[in-house]
Amino acid sequence: MSFCRLIRRAFSTATQPKPKSIRAISEDLYRERNLKRLVHKFKESSEIYRFRTKSPIYEETVRRLATAKRFNAIEEMLEHQKKYPDFADEGFAVRILSLYGKAGMFDNAQKVFDEMPDRNCVRTVLSFNALMGACVNSKRFDMAEKIFKEVPEKLSVEPDLVSYNILIKAFCKMGSFDSAVLVLEKMEKKGMKPDVITFNTILDCLYGNQRFSDAKKIWGVMVEKNVVPDIRSYNAKLMGLALEKRSKEGAELVKELRSSGVEPDVFSFNALIKGFVGEGNLEEAKRWYGELVKSGCAPDKWTFEMLVPFSCEKGDVEYGFELCKDIFQRRRLASAAMLQPVVDGLVKASMIEQAKELVKLGNTNSYKRFNLKLPSDE
Repeated sequence: MSFCRLIRRAFSTATQPKPKSIRAISEDLYRERNLKRLVHKFKESSEIYRFRTKSPIYEETVRRLATAKRFNAIEEMLEHQKKYPDFADEGFAVRILSLYGKAGMFDNAQKVFDEMPDRNCVRTVLSFNALMGACVNSKRFDMAEKIFKEVPEKLSVEPDLVSYNILIKAFCKMGSFDSAVLVLEKMEKKGMKPDVITFNTILDCLYGNQRFSDAKKIWGVMVEKNVVPDIRSYNAKLMGLALEKRSKEGAELVKELRSSGVEPDVFSFNALIKGFVGEGNLEEAKRWYGELVKSGCAPDKWTFEMLVPFSCEKGDVEYGFELCKDIFQRRRLASAAMLQPVVDGLVKASMIEQAKELVKLGNTNSYKRFNLKLPSDE
């Protein structure tokens, strides 16, 4: 090779931009605030095979667009994916189908399912379950039963445990508890053993609707079938106790959990806090918030949405102020509607310095500006 050609190759290699890593692309998409540009960048990035293997990026982007109700943008982005050879793989097609379901776009999910054979993509119980899941996520609960009855025969597939669990969830979401129990009986006849997810789905429904006697029966069946309750089973019970304003029993249940080696999670503590808030007991709500933090669990958005307004309602703005500082320290989602009453309460209690500190925290926050005001600023 001539010296000139070597020089030209070295120069072209040196000036060629280094391709972005998938992590860099993901961070760029996360930072993009303009949703039109977001879709453009996503489609552009989809040309890279490694990008198309990253389900979480797809999930997050669709979630953002769905939150903004940009359904046309979701369709543009997901329809674009059909041009790639990956769509002949059932796993990839199921991802697109499921994303439509999570966005509440059931008709689009159904279309993906119907198109799969035309694209040489085999449909198995995996895609059948994804379609069932899309029904539930799109709140098309009535369609779930229809699909369960009709599709398996057309596809020559046998519904599995996941299929039955989704059908039970659909009935529970419709409030058709009796239909959910009939599915449980049908599973038994087919020799299919329900698992903890099956029972948790029903327990969530029963405790959530304060049907304690029915929940007790289902709990008994679960024990009879040697299905070990998990933390979600207990959380359903805790939420039921909270709704019934039986929080002391809930607190005893948490003690029982701990003594049996099962550690409560943030949902367990939130259920207790909700119960004591509903009963007007701030001291107990504060105590269980302290237990939550001590346990190593991280309070979530729901924790603060319950406790901050309640502390103001009870006149304990100092505690509300401490909670607000915790929100910013933990970078939890909040709203001006939740924070401003704390500012107003602090001013009313002559805690001006704390009020100023909260206004500063809210208005100089890096991820969201809350435009909080001292009452005198109005």
